[in-house]
Order: sequence, then structure tokens, then C-alpha cells
Amino acid sequence: MALQSALVSLGTPAPDFALPDLSGDTVGLSDFDDHSVLVVVFACNHCPYVKHIEHALGSVADACDDVAFVAICSNDITSYPEDDMEHLRAQAQRANWSFPYLIDETQHVARAFEAVCTPDLFVYGPDRQLAYRGAFDGSTPGNDVSVDGSLLRAAIERILGGCSAPEPHRPSMGCGIKWKVDAT
Repeated sequence: MALQSALVSLGTPAPDFALPDLSGDTVGLSDFDDHSVLVVVFACNHCPYVKHIEHALGSVADACDDVAFVAICSNDITSYPEDDMEHLRAQAQRANWSFPYLIDETQHVARAFEAVCTPDLFVYGPDRQLAYRGAFDGSTPGNDVSVDGSLLRAAIERILGGCSAPEPHRPSMGCGIKWKVDAT
């Protein structure tokens, strides 16, 4: 069942994090300090909504100067083994993602961001305050809307220009994050 992202309050500070990437190196919020804008995408390998946008997401990331992208997988890999590190590596390669893909095994980072689904996108400005949370574009698997990242691109352009992304923001839609039974 598809879920919509929560509309976290704009101006919310980016939660701090330090998570392993697909090579085992730790990547944290401060590693993106030299970029004006930070896009955090909660993603996974198995979700058809993520698969639907993954190539376009890679293209948008490659085209955005002074913008850092990071993907985070918070799914329970015991219940969803296709979201384990090996499969995430294959996804990153398949989608031409040149940005870090992090593993949130404890799921604490997803909870701190109030992430709900995959994909769930959060865009932070130079002050690392939430400036956009919402959909990549108007496309979903099965509709005829172009997968072009138009909503994300427009938000990034406005934020880079010192303006706010006009509301209302269209929520992301996708597979719910696969929470561990014992996660708190």
C-alpha cells in the first residue's frame, strides 16, 4: 500500500547523522557543509516508486551544482533482504548514482527526519533548515506523467536563488518504510 510523506514543518533543522555508506565509510551531516543545498532522499532497492524515479534522480543530482545529494536506506533487511548492502550497490550502479548511499540499520535517522515512505525527499538550504519536503515530480508508476524531477528541480532552483519553494508542497508517495518490529 502506498503512503504519502509527512509534511514536516519548514524551517526544521536537519537532524544530525553519521551512517555507513556502501563502502563502510561513515558519512555525516557535516560532510556536506561545503554545499549550499542538501537533498536527503530516503530510498531502497525493492520499492517500485523508487525504481520509477531512480535514473532521473541520478540525472538531477548530476546536473545540480552546489547541491549535495545523499540517499538513506532505513528498511528492515531481515524482512526485505533485497534492500541489503549488496542490492543497494547494484541499485546505485544501475541508476548511475554518484552520491553517497547510506545504511540506517537502527532506523533512528529515519525517525529523526520523520521519513515515512520511499522515496521521501527533504531539501535543506544553506542554514540546514528544511526548505522543501515533497515529491520528485508528478509521476508515479503507471501514470503518464513525465519522470523529470520537475518539482524537486524547481524547489532547488528557488532555494539556490534565496527564495522559498512555494507551498503547498506535493507530498512524496511510495512504499512505507519497513520498520523493524522492535525498533523504537
